[in-house]
Amino acid sequence: MTIRRIESGPRMSQAVIHGDTVYLAGQVGAPGKSVTEQTQAVLANIERVLAEAGSSKANILSATVWLADMADFAEMNAVWDTWVGGKDAPARATGESKLATPDYKVEIIVIAARG
Repeated sequence: MTIRRIESGPRMSQAVIHGDTVYLAGQVGAPGKSVTEQTQAVLANIERVLAEAGSSKANILSATVWLADMADFAEMNAVWDTWVGGKDAPARATGESKLATPDYKVEIIVIAARG
């Protein structure tokens, strides 16, 4: 079985496809923006990378959401809920973690099926 990498660099790839499964790297928005703006940017980027991999948000199997501060949970969820649209919701976990820089407030990692 082949492995295909999307936007591969010396440190990481934005996505790796193995069989009919797509693994995305953690996606972040522009540093310093609000939680709402960062979440919107992250979800748009997830859609873009999934499309390049031959998938879509309807095929997301699981999502892991990391927040720099759990106080932002409701704000992030307001964007997430609109994006999911009440259907095809993946399995999801959310936790609090220090992110790569203090300017990042949201990071989302997804695994999706292709097709």
